[in-house]
Amino acid sequence: MKAFICGAGIAGLALAHRLHHHGWEVQVVDHAPGPREQGYMIDFFGPGYEALTAMGLRPNLRRFASSVDSFRYIDSRGRTTVSVDYTFFARALDGEFASIMRPAIERMLHESLNDQVDIRYGVTIDRISGNRAELSDGTAVEADVIVGADGIHSHVRSLVFGPERNYLRYLGMHTAAYVFEDPVVFEQVRGQFVLTETLNRQLGLYGLADGRVAVFALHRMDDARLPEDPREALYQTYTGMGDLVERAVANCPPPEAVYYDQVAQIDASRWTDGRVALVGDAAHAVSLIAGQGASLGIAGAYLLAERLHATGSVQEGLADYERRWRPIIRTTQQAARDRVTEWFLPTSSAKLLARRWGFRAMRVPGLDRLLVGTLFPKSHRNIAELAR
Repeated sequence: MKAFICGAGIAGLALAHRLHHHGWEVQVVDHAPGPREQGYMIDFFGPGYEALTAMGLRPNLRRFASSVDSFRYIDSRGRTTVSVDYTFFARALDGEFASIMRPAIERMLHESLNDQVDIRYGVTIDRISGNRAELSDGTAVEADVIVGADGIHSHVRSLVFGPERNYLRYLGMHTAAYVFEDPVVFEQVRGQFVLTETLNRQLGLYGLADGRVAVFALHRMDDARLPEDPREALYQTYTGMGDLVERAVANCPPPEAVYYDQVAQIDASRWTDGRVALVGDAAHAVSLIAGQGASLGIAGAYLLAERLHATGSVQEGLADYERRWRPIIRTTQQAARDRVTEWFLPTSSAKLLARRWGFRAMRVPGLDRLLVGTLFPKSHRNIAELAR
């Protein structure tokens, strides 16, 4: 059996790893010139953590993970308003939790393939007809299944399922991420995730092991259109938020080194068509505020590979994957829209104070699991059981 995957990101590489494990011939292409370096620090937990464990990659995840002792909110004068020890989260999630830069997950999966899968960068799909894909370099490939794992702005989805406007649900926010060097900032955020306690906009800082500082930015924006100059947009949005933020914005690198995009979800009525399937954000982006995009991307890829292997039929395997996975995605997307958005980025002082006291309540014995369960919901069965 042969699989052709468009997208060498987290979901695509996870699928390639698992299909190769089951004896498939796998080829991967990606329009980017190489592995992506842009991305932000994420809390990795849930079904993706379980899937990596089932794939034997849990030690690899631990090796690539970052060390975070605590996270804290600060006001415009740099004063800490609330601080939480990260062991609260790890304990409440039974140790199945890791802080990791999103590009590091991609590197980990890429390394795990050990050059056993053909990955070609700078190439994408121009046309799909049945089980045949015509590529941008003039070649063509025939495969038993063609998979779009090419992210929220999926080209494969546009080719087979229709234009992006039919599926993208804009959530009224823009986000950005980049990395910079500043020893002064690094010393103040080393080993911590430091976020501004502000309304309608938030900037987070984390000190990486190599001495650089990673930035995560999120702000509300009525206009879904992206700015021509991300650096200028960030300066205009985040200026006046204190010294740490001023230094972070002043150190923003050139646009090509900045990740900048809408905060959105993909709501597609179907993820499969004939021998074509969508996985990860291409199928069901839940948005960064849901906090599980990478985890769900890996878990969905694992489930797809397992059902293709178990059924021995492409059509049955694809149908099984969509039927089993869709309820979990629907629940996660709805929770992000209903509850998580206001917790993540409050729109009023009352909501901001409620979040502050919610974090402080974690120090009360017995409340830590309850509150962490709200932040890190586990609305799924064990992924290995789901895949059987």
